[in-house]
Amino acid sequence: MSFNINYTFAIAWQAIGSNKLRAMLTSLGIIFGVGSVISMLSVGKGAEQEILEQMKLLGANNVVVKPVIEQKEEKAEEETNKSEKKKYTPGLTLEDARSIANLVPGVSSVSPEIITELTIVRSGLKRSGRVVGIEPTYFEMSDFSLIKGELFNAKHIELALPVCIIGNSIRTKFFATEDPIGKTIKCGNIWLTVIGVLDERKISEDNIKHLGIRDYNMDIYTPISTALLKFRNRSLITKAMINNAARSQDADFGEQATEKQNEEKKNYHQLDRLTVRMASSENITKTAEIITRMLERRHNRVVDFEVSVPELLLKQEQRTKTIFNIVLGAIASISLLVGGIGIMNIMLASVLERTREIGIRRAIGARSKDITLQFLSEAVALCLFGGVLGIFFGVVLSLVIEQFTDIKTIVSPFSVIISFGVAVAVGLIFGIIPARRAALQNPIESLRYE
Repeated sequence: MSFNINYTFAIAWQAIGSNKLRAMLTSLGIIFGVGSVISMLSVGKGAEQEILEQMKLLGANNVVVKPVIEQKEEKAEEETNKSEKKKYTPGLTLEDARSIANLVPGVSSVSPEIITELTIVRSGLKRSGRVVGIEPTYFEMSDFSLIKGELFNAKHIELALPVCIIGNSIRTKFFATEDPIGKTIKCGNIWLTVIGVLDERKISEDNIKHLGIRDYNMDIYTPISTALLKFRNRSLITKAMINNAARSQDADFGEQATEKQNEEKKNYHQLDRLTVRMASSENITKTAEIITRMLERRHNRVVDFEVSVPELLLKQEQRTKTIFNIVLGAIASISLLVGGIGIMNIMLASVLERTREIGIRRAIGARSKDITLQFLSEAVALCLFGGVLGIFFGVVLSLVIEQFTDIKTIVSPFSVIISFGVAVAVGLIFGIIPARRAALQNPIESLRYE
């Protein structure tokens, strides 16, 4: 009797169909196992995608320098003595940016930023917003693209002209029915002429909170020279002005002045952010240390800045999430092991129930190999059935996780293939013992079995 795979699987499906409830209960372990593995791998894939998006937002090979505004509560009698010992620091300035660009090896470009919070007004519409003073390198480093207009040129920067490039959300809110190019928009007390519109950049609320970044679509960009001339140059603020602002911090904003407003009064840094793009990521950590030491010397050993490497922080987070997902995947895989044990158990019971059938098949010419393949195919068929339902369950579970937990999930073909492949392997491994036990039975004793 020659082996026919179609015939063998037809008998297997017929045997499974004769007891559907038992087959369904037996397959539950495989269903939950495959579904759990797919959902856990989808969580890992979603986390990986989020990390890649965050790296793209923060920029590859970047070192970020941020100012630190010191705020301490002290007793009045101690303030005089401590102020005498405190060293002077100019804060984070454009000169720092120039020094880093000229002296630090491996630096390809430097992008300083000055951020001014103010009120934006146009055509009867009013809302709070930001004007960001930048240099042309900013758009290259941040991977922005224009959909209309032009970027800043040498004339705009040299003459500190009142021009701006607006984010896509600003265009939608203030220029919904007209072309913004050549039109003006009032930022604080200054009117700026729009010369360009940036393409929309999709940023999730989680990324804005988690990474501490802005919604770039709501920003208005102007040359850094314009920001210093037209809005505010903090390097011109004296220490006496800062002390006076600290004593009367509620004078301008009322008694309920916010922490952010009070912080702005004490802010003596000319720049709000400084991004350094490296030509290569090989020595990015050492370069960050060099920048730190340089700024310490320039600031008279006063550490009023913070140097960070976003790529390294995100990679560390990625490693942590990968380990976490491996652990979750391993736990989920236990369901497959339990499902395999369940299949072995039910197949052993099936061999016992069908002893007489085995004897009849052997009597009419079936070989031990045929009997082995028959019961092995039944075990594999159960796993195939459970695997298909498990894929459906895993996809649904992934959607439920994303819907109710705000965790991004991505079901990849790899996770489906690997989970389904493992399910089939479980059928082969745990089905071989019952199949061999059936094949090794004595035909005569099997025929006499009641």
